Amino acid sequence: MIKVSVMYPNAPGAAPAHVAMCHLFCDSVEAFQAGFGPHAQEIMGDIPNYTDLAPVIQVSEVVVDKP
Repeated sequence: MIKVSVMYPNAPGAAPAHVAMCHLFCDSVEAFQAGFGPHAQEIMGDIPNYTDLAPVIQVSEVVVDKP
């Protein structure tokens, strides 16, 4: 399963740490790499059409406590 969310954070009175964020929820790092990897050049090449900021890719583990 892949889930995507996009956020535009902005703390009142402070410059935002990010202009925008996109969260990709994948079953594993391998699943992300399999989906992103073949299109990485096209995706990363499109970013300058929208911003002059350098993109940052962060991989995190989402842990869900089950009752």
